[in-house]
Formats: sequence, structure tokens, C-alpha cells
Amino acid sequence: MGTGDREALLARLNELRIEHRDLDTVIARLTASGQADQIHLARLKKRKLKLKDEIAWIENRLIPDIIA
Repeated sequence: MGTGDREALLARLNELRIEHRDLDTVIARLTASGQADQIHLARLKKRKLKLKDEIAWIENRLIPDIIA
């Protein structure tokens, strides 16, 4: 993996982590308000899970394979 690729992945990883954290905040506020639309809340949670999967995929790409 080239340096440019690594930097691009790190930048994308940072963006995803920020969005994941923001969604966490939005979900918590909607849940606390008690007036959350359940369908909207479910979509936000689904998006958060998708972000988590993408974050894990990028982290796995950034960690070099170590053969034991």
C-alpha cells in the first residue's frame, strides 16, 4: 500500500469516525426526547452500524498482516 493510499484511508477513517460519533449523539438525543419516530431512529441506527463496519474494514486494511 502506497503512502498516498494510506493517507487517503486515514482521512476517510477520520471522516467515518466523526459521522459515527455524530449519529451516536443524534440517536441519544432523539431517544431521550421520547418523541422519536421509530422508523427514522431505526434508519439512523442502521447507518451507524454500516459506518462501524466500514471503519472496521479500513482499520483492517491499515494494520499490516502478521503471519505467526
